[in-house]
Amino acid sequence: MMVLSADKLDGLALRGLGAAGFTVVQCQGLAPGNLPVQAATAEILIVRSTLVPKEILPQLPALKLILRAGAGTDTIDVAAAAARGIQVSNTPGRNADAVAEMALGLLLAADRRIAEGTWALRQGKWAKGALGQGMGLKGRSLGLVGFGAVGSAMARKAQGLEMKVIAWSRSLTPESARDAGVAYAANLDELARASDAISLHVASNGETRNLIGASFFANLKPGALFVNTSRGEVVDRTALLDAIRSRALRAGLDVFAGEPKVPEAPFADVELAALAVCTPHLGASTDQAAEAVAREAVRIAVEFRETGMAPNAVTV
Repeated sequence: MMVLSADKLDGLALRGLGAAGFTVVQCQGLAPGNLPVQAATAEILIVRSTLVPKEILPQLPALKLILRAGAGTDTIDVAAAAARGIQVSNTPGRNADAVAEMALGLLLAADRRIAEGTWALRQGKWAKGALGQGMGLKGRSLGLVGFGAVGSAMARKAQGLEMKVIAWSRSLTPESARDAGVAYAANLDELARASDAISLHVASNGETRNLIGASFFANLKPGALFVNTSRGEVVDRTALLDAIRSRALRAGLDVFAGEPKVPEAPFADVELAALAVCTPHLGASTDQAAEAVAREAVRIAVEFRETGMAPNAVTV
């Protein structure tokens, strides 16, 4: 079975697929008219950040599975794939610890002004007074928006810093929150009012677009910490900017709405970046996460070949 890889695959995945008998063809820059001859016989397409729009699908007539080597599938036209009988799968939870580590790092950096301090020193300025006091995280309340694999990992790490964790999720109940060792919030406004810091861990879809808006920020305490390592589209950008400027919100951002989908590109939203501690969507980018995702991708490919059904298949 032929596998077409539209992004650089971890060596572990390449070796695993090869050992399992797959033929792997690399294709950087997936686009109509930019496909290798072998693409016509590819039955599995593996992507990481590469977009898979409906226009590319007719160029892959043998395709049966699109496998996202990552947690989300918002870069794939799942509906168009389903209409052509193509399954879509991903590797949820395999990079959860990596993303949670980034969220925790941004939380600490936002509170202790680490980026601003670094910048000032590199400019030859000793800005100890200007950067002020951090809030400190011990004993503070961390509100989690979303409580899946990443949210759960974030809860464990924050509890290691002796933070109180409160969670809201559409699927969370008071009983499941208690079993997980976190407090339960019935809605987002309740979560905001109870939290000194917020960390977002929800998927990007029609239900979550602009989920976090003016009402949520109005319920946060002035000077609260706000971290987003999920997707930029989950947050109303205008409301976030207003909260930073009018309520002294300290933001740590790994994601932005409309961010580039390629590793190297110009970046447009310098206005927001100038007001936050930020990184260019690096949350899942660790060796450990890459290896875990690689092993899961190989497992999915093998099971799909043997059964015709892909684990972790998503539906529209």
